[in-house]
Amino acid sequence: MSRNAISLFSSSGIGDLGLRANGINTIIGCELLEERMNLFHNNYPKAKCFQGDIWDLKNDIIEYYELKYKEPPFLILATPPCQGMSSNGMGKMLNDYRKGLRPKMDERNRLIIPALDVVKALQPKWVILENVANMTNTLIFDENDELINIIDYIERELGSDYFGQPTVVDVADYGVPQHRKRLITVLSRNDNEKALLEFENNGKLMPRYTHSMNGDLFTRQWVTLREAIGSLPPLRAEKGLNKSEGFNGLHKVPLLDEKKLFWVDNTKEGDTAFNNQCVNPKCGYQGNKVHGASHDKDGINKSHKDTPLYCEKCGALLPRPWVEDKKTGEKRLMKGFTSAYKRMKWDEPASTLTQNFQFACSDNKIHPSQSRVLSLYEGLVLQSIADYEYSFSINGKNCSDSLIRDTIGESVPPRVIDLISAYIIELSQK
Repeated sequence: MSRNAISLFSSSGIGDLGLRANGINTIIGCELLEERMNLFHNNYPKAKCFQGDIWDLKNDIIEYYELKYKEPPFLILATPPCQGMSSNGMGKMLNDYRKGLRPKMDERNRLIIPALDVVKALQPKWVILENVANMTNTLIFDENDELINIIDYIERELGSDYFGQPTVVDVADYGVPQHRKRLITVLSRNDNEKALLEFENNGKLMPRYTHSMNGDLFTRQWVTLREAIGSLPPLRAEKGLNKSEGFNGLHKVPLLDEKKLFWVDNTKEGDTAFNNQCVNPKCGYQGNKVHGASHDKDGINKSHKDTPLYCEKCGALLPRPWVEDKKTGEKRLMKGFTSAYKRMKWDEPASTLTQNFQFACSDNKIHPSQSRVLSLYEGLVLQSIADYEYSFSINGKNCSDSLIRDTIGESVPPRVIDLISAYIIELSQK
């Protein structure tokens, strides 16, 4: 039995690695950005690639599939972009709408509409939707220009043919060495009795967790940063030391200038450079006020403005992030939250990898003990991409580091799709 899949919002095809690991063949990919589509095509050369806006291409996708294949697809995987909003923001939008004030919307949130048009036309046996956890608080204008919660919209459009429930998961609970919360919705067609029984018993269609914080009879402990990357060759973010010769070409990091190295060199594991203390050998005072943030009267979380840049005891410059006035030469503390220039902890999963994971000022992305950010290769490991065969080349040439970094940061960890694929295959067997 052939199991064919359609991948919508394919990006570079990272999530599809989990499908391929279970013998599910991605036969169609659709992606807006050309360079991502080229990378997808390089790794799935037999797939038909539709590059461009899905609003313009949805009918072409449907017609191509119906002409070429007789049976409905086994699976449609869709990861439409969704900017989301806070629950307070959603309430304000509803209020404005009821008052006749049309709220400003991000049109990308409406991309679920053409995706579901493809699902409704082709009736796959399974649907996997993956997005940010805050998708549950997103409102869109439907085809009739009516405001509706995006989850309610999905249920309205597919509820008569499919069942399932959106579930917020932390990928660390599935053995990925990273905390990354995502909203995953697995839907089965109504004629699948085995899946229906599973759904009635568990209230969702998701495989059981394989890992947990402390481990128990049914799960192992979360995979930590130390376990995942602790044995890799050391690097330092200065010229001549930022690449690992003879190991892996992607185990490399961007350079940091002298002052940033000074800040990072003096930052403790699990702490931010904004909290660094006096390194004057004649003083060494460790009681300087640390950085922090608090909510102002409007409820906005802002970093403190009274964090000292100079030692409160001896007056020496602290190794804390600073900027210099070009006219006066005066140094002042850089604006930033306590998560900036912060080292991760060895014995925990990594924090969420974003497209900015190679920037030292990004949220909690400094290596636990070495003076540098994560390497591209470490990003592949922490996103579980390194566990699968994948080529970062286009037409025989290696793609840019920025494309690799963006691909890592925006992808769903393939291990999660791998486990879901194995799970739904089991539920598909009669």
